[in-house]
Amino acid sequence: MDRARRPRSVLAVLTAALLAVPGITALSSAARAADADVATNGGFESGLTGWTCTAGTTVNSPVHSGSSALQATPAGSDAAQCSQTVSVQPNAQYTLSGYVRGSYVYLGASGTGTTDVSAWTQSAPDWQKLSTTFRTGAATTKVTVYTHGWYGTGAYQADDISLIGPGASGTGQPPAPPAGLRATSVTASSVGLSWSAATGATSYAVYRDGVKAQTVTGTSATVSGLTASTAYSFQVTAVNDAGESAKSTAVTATTGAGSGGGSADLPAHALVGYLHASFANGAGYTRLADVPDSWDVIDLAFGEPTSVTSGDIRFNRCPVTECPNVESDADFKAAVKAKQAAGKKVLISIGGQNGQVQLTTAAARDTFVSSVSKIIDTYGLDGLDIDFEGHSLSLNANDTDFKNPTTPVIVNLISALKTLKAKYGARFVLTMAPETFFVQNGYQFYGTGKWGGQDPRCGAYLPVIHALRDDLTLLHVQDYNSGPIMGLDNQYHSMGGADFHIAMTDMLLTGFPVAGDPSNVFPPLRPDQVAIGMPASTNAGNGYVSPAEVTRTLDCLTKRTNCGSYATHGTWPALRGLMTWSVNWDRFANWEFQKNFDAYFG
Repeated sequence: MDRARRPRSVLAVLTAALLAVPGITALSSAARAADADVATNGGFESGLTGWTCTAGTTVNSPVHSGSSALQATPAGSDAAQCSQTVSVQPNAQYTLSGYVRGSYVYLGASGTGTTDVSAWTQSAPDWQKLSTTFRTGAATTKVTVYTHGWYGTGAYQADDISLIGPGASGTGQPPAPPAGLRATSVTASSVGLSWSAATGATSYAVYRDGVKAQTVTGTSATVSGLTASTAYSFQVTAVNDAGESAKSTAVTATTGAGSGGGSADLPAHALVGYLHASFANGAGYTRLADVPDSWDVIDLAFGEPTSVTSGDIRFNRCPVTECPNVESDADFKAAVKAKQAAGKKVLISIGGQNGQVQLTTAAARDTFVSSVSKIIDTYGLDGLDIDFEGHSLSLNANDTDFKNPTTPVIVNLISALKTLKAKYGARFVLTMAPETFFVQNGYQFYGTGKWGGQDPRCGAYLPVIHALRDDLTLLHVQDYNSGPIMGLDNQYHSMGGADFHIAMTDMLLTGFPVAGDPSNVFPPLRPDQVAIGMPASTNAGNGYVSPAEVTRTLDCLTKRTNCGSYATHGTWPALRGLMTWSVNWDRFANWEFQKNFDAYFG
């Protein structure tokens, strides 16, 4: 966070990778009477069942027919492709067609065994039919049909996609939906499910709140990584070579309350604030003893390294020349003890805008551990806050799996934090304050991306959060000084209102596929691990919202009332609370942020 004002915003440089534009083939002749539509859910009436999309959702308007249509939004190097693999016959003629709206929309087929084909339109202000034909190769039994847009051209819609031709030999029709779905076990973080076998099924897809969670071959599954005290809806489909069935009747299960591990004796709802302890700015210096009792976690800003790669962290309290009213070291240490006696937590925050920390070597990692330990021991602190910004964390080009990172600065930071947690024990408080660019932006982009060119810092906090999720007391992402971020509704959300905070927090509590990969999901955090980061005043940072918007955010997330345009995926009354930059700026603004928090939670 910025000594002068606020955390520095990070701008992504996302270079689009250009793909070759396929040629347009001639329109097909009329389908033979014996032919059938072998595509599944081409009208998107069953959501995205049967389709795999990088950035797609279903909408109720506009539609070409029925009640639903596909809407997908290209962004960065993602053309928002939706595809499905269809069983076909070799040496057979097929006609692919569909209705589209938008700029630069493509409809095509690949893996035909002969010539892959596509049709496209440069501009379709209203529904326009695209159609193309192909003949399968002598050994072709499966073909992938797809639709996508083009980079930077906005959302497109597609509906009534069909693939007319002979059905695959011996596959018949997709199975009937499974019956008898029920919850067999429920814990704080998982739900066990079972159902009756469907005739002809070779596998089953399990859906959580309408999103495919896993595929299994048996008639039972356990969906894990869930949030405590949260209601979830589950459905199952049956799958064979002919396609996927409609979804089963839904069953709802509410996870248990959980043990509250990692809460470090915090109150049910906590107020977190950064205290300018090593510098002064326009907000003025505030003594630790003068921080009101409303503040439950006080982050001392900042501990900074002697050099970017040294790992040697120093905490230098504000000098008298800069902070004339600064207390003595003895009074400061006494204030720490007094806060702790009152049940408060006092942490050293490492980083901020000027504190770039890159643990590139094992030696830097070990120095980090020893130097941070010295600060904690000297002042008798409760733990550590990681506020790495700028270029502290980035991913190497070949580091693509957030669950198994290989980049040294990531691996060494994880190791250092685990060492500190083990050294100080269960009561050690560990918090993190990343920017949205390093966390929620990972829904779209991770590292340099499949084609390169993306900012390697995209989503770079995700492996650290994931590796420490069992040790993490609080994650309070900085929902400020941020560019627009895509939410789970595949719409971009911008600062300045409750919807941004609601959408960003919902992503943490629901989980999300990293870089749009449904097989690589960042699991949700517990609500007691999450606080929402907001500026205390207009002086503190871009993205300030009024007390009324703060209240609307909390109402929506904890009660599912007073919500706006964004529909959350759950209700989380155990949401831990709020974080702000900063205590000093809130004092400057007559404690507006603190007073609103106290009024809301009592």
